[in-house]
Parts: sequence; structure tokens; C-alpha cells
Amino acid sequence: MEAKDLHNFLEIPYDKLQELNTEAKKKMLKRAPVNEVRDFYIKYLKREKRLKAVTLCFSDIEGKFHMLDYDKVFFLKSYDNLTFDGSSIKGFSDLAHSDLRLTPDWLSFRWLPSDVFGPGKVLIFGLVTDQDGTPYKADIRSRLKLLLDEIYKKKKWEFSMAPEIEGFLLEGEDAEQKFDEKVGFKVVSEGGYYHSLPIDTLRQFIDRSAEAQRVLGFDNEKDHPEVAPSQFELNFSYSDALVACDEINLYKLVCRQVAHNMGMTACFLPKPIVGINGSGMHCNISVSKQGKNIFYDKKGESGISKLGWDFVSRILNHANDICLILNASVNAYRRLDPHFEAPNQIRYSATDRGAMIRLPLANEHSTRLEVRSIGPDVNPYLVAFTLLKAGLEGEKLEKDDEKRPRTRILPGTIIDSIRYFKSSEFVGKILGEDVKERYLERKLAVANRSAKELGVSIKNAEVLYHHEITNQVLWNKF
Repeated sequence: MEAKDLHNFLEIPYDKLQELNTEAKKKMLKRAPVNEVRDFYIKYLKREKRLKAVTLCFSDIEGKFHMLDYDKVFFLKSYDNLTFDGSSIKGFSDLAHSDLRLTPDWLSFRWLPSDVFGPGKVLIFGLVTDQDGTPYKADIRSRLKLLLDEIYKKKKWEFSMAPEIEGFLLEGEDAEQKFDEKVGFKVVSEGGYYHSLPIDTLRQFIDRSAEAQRVLGFDNEKDHPEVAPSQFELNFSYSDALVACDEINLYKLVCRQVAHNMGMTACFLPKPIVGINGSGMHCNISVSKQGKNIFYDKKGESGISKLGWDFVSRILNHANDICLILNASVNAYRRLDPHFEAPNQIRYSATDRGAMIRLPLANEHSTRLEVRSIGPDVNPYLVAFTLLKAGLEGEKLEKDDEKRPRTRILPGTIIDSIRYFKSSEFVGKILGEDVKERYLERKLAVANRSAKELGVSIKNAEVLYHHEITNQVLWNKF
């Protein structure tokens, strides 16, 4: 007797998916009324019988991505009272106050490509709230959303971001969890910038990942192998900072799953292999008002407005304070080497890619600041929140015209970066002392498990205790 497939879960063709998610993204960008959007999606969920689950996702304080699947029927009954154990999330609540709530951010609704996520599911980003219903202080996505809404309400300013996220495609599944410093990682392709073969393994991975991102509503621009062997970068257009941060998490999730489906690992360690370029996440940022780029001023120096120059000055002034946020792991400090096109100099430049901030050649529409020192393993919401706070509220860099300018250098190890972070009054002011201490505790934990000096070879500890990689078994081996 011929076996029958008894499942009838929702699987949407890619062309239709792209239409649905592009329209969903427009609702978020246009700041559509939340109640109307919520009612629209609730009606859809009730009507669509082929949906089995709603995936709610959030990031912890370090940026590790978490997902919970709720049965659709249960979700519709309980979406305003969903709880989870916050004590299981490092940097969140303790055992005595473990319960936290997860509230759907209805504007972030996405339909999912079934060949990557499985059939019958949709995804919504969650907002973590405390037991009393207030936004949870360690959920930086919630805090970024509130900050962006506040700035828009007061000044009609919109903060845009376009990330450039690099990664490596490595041989074998779960290559990071199985890392052995005596062997190192093995790349799947020796091809590099522009000259990989059209359908080699790396190119196939890039194509499949780019296809999935398009249908998730990304505005893809270009995708290509990067300079180092087996390195990739898939660029998508600038967007509202909250949307951009959500897309950073989806980008990495898609890449990891596509690689896993191919029997490989997509790795976002900043420097997984010594002797070749590492991976960065350059962030292009700008501020606009009613569609006009207010970082641009035709009469300003290099076509940049006073606001733009103040942003540059304030970020550079607080570069050491916030370095632990922009370079969040032991491994990240291996990348900050100008010999491999990575910035470690606290200055700006129009051309020198060793500078922390680059001011690309641009026009009225594209004027922006490119912060180049950011690693791909950060909490994107924390990065956006910090850069915006620093650019608007930080102290400007003071210049002494009588002295020859001295180029400062970013911290060389996470130990040095922790020292600056810990002593920074500015970080305590923008994050709150409690959140600052929670983040610091997580970074001290991995630093204490790793070699104090980086050395030449990549060590087991800097990989296995990395916040995006470690699990309970690995962590408790210490």
C-alpha cells in the first residue's frame, strides 16, 4: 500500500512569500497603528488552518538569539500572557524572580520559507516585559524601540542603519562546538573576492541564503565571496534601526540553517582563522527627518552637517568606553589588526580603512558614517542603542590646536576593554548601572576562562565559551 503524506501544513512559494513579507515590513516602516496590525494578524492566524505554530524570538543581553514555538491555538488564547523562565537566560533574571513575559511585537510579523524553517510556521519578534508589565531593562530590543519612538515623537528624526555582515563557511556540522585548537577550522572553498567559481560550494551557499533573505523582506543589494578563503558577505539596504537589527538576527539564522542543511557551518566568529582577514560588521548609520538626510549639508565640511560631525566626535570620544559592546568576545580582539583591513585606530578617515569611522564618498541621499570596528558577534540592538546614545548624548572630543594630534588605539584584548567599560560613567548613564553590571559579568566570565594574552594560535576557550556558541555542557566543563 502506498504511503500517504498526512500533513497539510502551510508552504508558500517564494514569489508569494516575498510579496507578503515586503508588505509586512512596510507596516513597520510606516509605523502603522499597532492595534490595527494586531487585529489583522490575529484574524489571519484564525483563518489559516494550515499554520501549526508561531515562533516568538528574542535576544539575551549578549545577543544570543532565542526562539520559542507556541502552538497556534494556544498562542491565540494566551498571546497577552506568555511567560518564560528568565533565569535560564544568562544575564536575565535570577531564580528568585525567574518569570518574565514575552509580548509579540506585531509589526515584526514574518512568513517563513518552509525549506529553511519548516512548514506551517510564522515568526514574530518578542518584547520582554517584567512581571509588572513594564519593559524589561535587560531586553535591549525593547529599549531600542522605546528610544527610537521617543526621538521620532519629539523631533521626527529617524535613525537608519545598514550593516555589512561577514562570515565564514566551514567544513562539517557544528564545527564551532567541536573546535580543536590543535586542528583548527577547515574552509570549504579556497576562492576569494570576486573569483570563486560560479557554482562552487561557497557560491551555492550564498545563493541559497540570499534567496531566503529576499523572501523574508530584505532589500538585498549584492552578495559575494569576501577577501579571505571561504568568506562571504550578503549586503542588504539601509532601514530603520530596529528593522535592521531584526534582519541581522534573521541573516545569521538563515545562514546557519542553510549551511547546516548542506552539512556545513556558517561561522560568525570575528577571527576564526589566523593569518587571513577576519569578519566584521561595518555599520552605516544616518539620521533623517521627513525623508531628508540631515547628516548632509552642502556647505558643511566634506558635505557633512554639524549634526553628522558631532556624531563622529562623540562616538570617537567614547570609543574605549563602548569598545566592549562593539567587540563583544575574546576572539573579536584578534580581528582589530590594520594589516588585515580591520580598524584599530580611534579616528575618522574618508579613505583609510584602518580608521574606526569611515566617511564614504556620498551625496545628499547617501551621506552616512561607517563604523568599521564592530564584530559580527555583537548584540545588534545594543550596538544600535549605544551608537545612537553616544552620537546624541555623549561628550564631544576635545581638540588642542596647539598640540600635534595623537592617534589613539582601541584596546588590544578583552581584558583592556573590560577595564575601560567598568570605569566608564557614560556607559552606566546610558545603560543603567544594573544592566552595565550584568553585561560586565558575562564578559568577565568568558575572559576569566580564556588566556589573558591572545597569542598566535586560536585557543579552545575563546571558541567554546563564546556567547553564540557555548551550551550548558561546554560551559560547565570549566
